[in-house]
Amino acid sequence: MINIPKVKLGIVAVSRDCFPAQLSEERRNAVVQECNNKKIAIFEVKTAVENERDVVEALEELKNAGVNALVVYLGNFGPEGPETILAQKFAGPTMFVAAAEETESNLINGRGDAYCGMLNASYNLALRKLNPYIPEYPVGTPDEIAGFISDFENIARVVLGVSNLKIFSFGPRPHDFLACNAPIKPLFDLGVEIMENSELDLYASFNEHENDPRIPQVVKEMEQELGEGNGYPGILPKLAQYELTLLDWLKNNIGISTYGVFANKCWPAFQTQFKFVPCFVNSRMAAKGIPVACETDIYGALSEYIITCATNLPATLLDINNSVPKDMFHNNKEKFDGYQLSDLFMGFHCGNTPKSCMKNAAMKYQLIMKRLLEPDKEPDISRGTLEGTIRPGDITFFRVQGTADCTLRSYVAEGEIIDVDPNTFGGTGIFAIKEMARFYRHVLIGKRYPHHGGVGFMHAGKVLYAAMKMFGVSDVAFNQPASMLYKNENPFK
Repeated sequence: MINIPKVKLGIVAVSRDCFPAQLSEERRNAVVQECNNKKIAIFEVKTAVENERDVVEALEELKNAGVNALVVYLGNFGPEGPETILAQKFAGPTMFVAAAEETESNLINGRGDAYCGMLNASYNLALRKLNPYIPEYPVGTPDEIAGFISDFENIARVVLGVSNLKIFSFGPRPHDFLACNAPIKPLFDLGVEIMENSELDLYASFNEHENDPRIPQVVKEMEQELGEGNGYPGILPKLAQYELTLLDWLKNNIGISTYGVFANKCWPAFQTQFKFVPCFVNSRMAAKGIPVACETDIYGALSEYIITCATNLPATLLDINNSVPKDMFHNNKEKFDGYQLSDLFMGFHCGNTPKSCMKNAAMKYQLIMKRLLEPDKEPDISRGTLEGTIRPGDITFFRVQGTADCTLRSYVAEGEIIDVDPNTFGGTGIFAIKEMARFYRHVLIGKRYPHHGGVGFMHAGKVLYAAMKMFGVSDVAFNQPASMLYKNENPFK
């Protein structure tokens, strides 16, 4: 994918001057060796930070090495001021972790007390209003610390991506889907830029790409991707023209940002003017790491991008769409083993999910648009979807949302897609999330979330939750188990 950051990790050991710096350095070396064993690339800063002069030297080493994500490692108690100044002056996300004691036979000269030092580090980080990543239990042996660093690499990718992101939107957010309309002020709080444009801007740029000499090559790529599923080859030149329009817009308007995503109006005037539906192009853009959210869903685009950074895989945006019929549940009981009917729902969209995330996929037409715009003729302006069953496997449902009072909230729920034919149209899958009924009522409805959810194709809850906390999102909801009541849940139900 071409639109997400490359994380370069660095590790700095810190040492309080009344402890031997050699202890912290030796423990740092051991962590780096474990990272190497786990194929985690990390730059080892040779300067151990004991004072502010060391901070200057360490920052210079980090800068020269191109490090953009920093692990501050308390090999012993650590110097509270210098270690937090290091995090404050470093231009990127940071993580704080601490060394566990290795053996009972070396608890005099070899005891580091990093367990204690982590407490004072957290106190000083708060004084400086810093919010680094601190694992759930941040004290560990070298192999455990390497595991924490692996998580941090994914979290750092999210932070670096979002803080250098620009969202392009085209068209007013639809009145019929007012839920997609949300204040943009919280985007600036995250460091995200936004450029809102008219549909006329998009249409004018699209027309300027007519007869673009690159169109045949893009058509060829589309043909290869679709294979036998190329149901409407005649629409491909227009789709290729549209894809080039978006890619050129991104290139020409990215400005001071590094990465970009789109949130585009896609119906109903889109079909009558552009003469196609954009779903297949949206799927291809998502596969490149450039999500294009439907229905001008700005926070949907942001959510897709965050998932893409967290998983290093394409994501999609789906409607939390319809319930699973009882007969379908009973006829496939063995495949739904362990779930109640109320744990299930169908995720759907017209055809924007990348082909790599589909069990089967083919170019089709958008049935809803055809019924509305050309009910009595062969599909024409409603062509352009990528439809089929979304592949089974682990998923994470995720969204970050700006609220009416300009705060940010989020939800994360892990689950799976069940290998059962949804027997319907569009890009669809049957989703299973434990305690979905309560999550639906007390999070999605209770906290006023819109109908779109971002889908990552692996379990990524730990990374997404931690990233939201680094962004200062205080309300990160999840599908709570039956033993844990939601705040306003009726205990007598």
